[in-house]
Amino acid sequence: MTSTTPTMARCQALDAADPLRPLRDLFTLPEGMIYLDGNSLGALPRAVPERVAQVVARQWGQDLIGSWNSAGWFALPRRVGDRIAPLIGAGPGEVVASDTTSVNLYKALSAALSIAQANDAARRVVVSERSNFPTDLYIAEALCRERGCQLRLIEAHELQASLQPDVAVLLLSQVNYRTGALHDMARVTAAAHAAGVLTLWDLCHSAGALPIGLAAADADFAVGCTYKYLNGGPGAPAFVWVHPRHVARCWQPLAGWWGHAQPFAFTPEYEPAMDITRYQCGTQPILSLAALDAALDVFDAAEKLGGMAALRAKSLQLTDLFIAAVAAECPGQFDLVTPRAHAERGSQVCLTPTSQLPAGCAYAIVQALIARGVIGDFRAGDARQADILRFGFTPLYLSHQEVLQAAHHLRDVLSTKEYTQPRFNQRHAVT
Repeated sequence: MTSTTPTMARCQALDAADPLRPLRDLFTLPEGMIYLDGNSLGALPRAVPERVAQVVARQWGQDLIGSWNSAGWFALPRRVGDRIAPLIGAGPGEVVASDTTSVNLYKALSAALSIAQANDAARRVVVSERSNFPTDLYIAEALCRERGCQLRLIEAHELQASLQPDVAVLLLSQVNYRTGALHDMARVTAAAHAAGVLTLWDLCHSAGALPIGLAAADADFAVGCTYKYLNGGPGAPAFVWVHPRHVARCWQPLAGWWGHAQPFAFTPEYEPAMDITRYQCGTQPILSLAALDAALDVFDAAEKLGGMAALRAKSLQLTDLFIAAVAAECPGQFDLVTPRAHAERGSQVCLTPTSQLPAGCAYAIVQALIARGVIGDFRAGDARQADILRFGFTPLYLSHQEVLQAAHHLRDVLSTKEYTQPRFNQRHAVT
């Protein structure tokens, strides 16, 4: 063991000095579990069950339809949006919690294409990374087919060169779901604008994990989910942000009644609202929005302890620790896919097995870890990319000791060859 090898004593000292330590008590965490999958589904905030039960029993059960007014159900998407806004660097009245990421992406990308082509009809290309999250690419592909446009996929290093005169929109995830690589939003947006290109950012793997400055970066559009680092629960409503300069420039394509300027006028003609509410569509899921609203209370508590800056500092400390621990405990057995540089890393660490380990073993290793109570996940590779073991680090509730213990479990899974057991090699529907 070298002087740089992480030790349990050091981790205990870091936990004792952690200013965010009280936040862990705001979550329900199963005993004996080390949860490193908050980048797929956040843990349950303790306040959520009581809030949802109250909405069900009182607002729905007793007050019934009157709750649209008395409990503010109709305004809930905007109210929750206002709570998300400071976490992503947006202003009041600029965010609405609504629908899913995929649906919001369709709305925002359609609007961005309309604006870009109104300025220059020759701009008919959407550029995105080949390794972007698949639903983003699928939505973009379908919309391009519908609009007679082209989806052009690039590698990250080709980004600057891709900003050609025929490009209308640059569609990127701020943090790559496979690698954890973090884009410099301000720099990329400035380069796109210099080339006459609008930007649309997917914040699914960054919202709630690191400071985001949409307004400061002068971005154009953004969407994101709330069930990862925002802990809104499975299938929680997503959110959409549109820069105020763009909001009233065009219709979004799903012109539902909740986006109408006067929805209860019940006119046969559509008149879009003049603010972000035009990006709503139909009736929103009130129970899910209530759960998300309660979950966001955690960030009010975090703000008193240093806010997103403190969360980001701890996230980097946790991921640094895991990277160092895996290198020490499993020497030569994994390549690090996630960038080491802090400015280029989100809040996850991704590993791929080296030739020291059997081909195709990544999935089984993850399953063996899960059996030990260390919850990460697996992402399959293809001809271009290797299989990945993926670990998310949520600073709201993770401890340094847990991170080191996870690395110890990984070491033991390899040394005992537990991953070779047949039960760990049977693929589940969700990986």
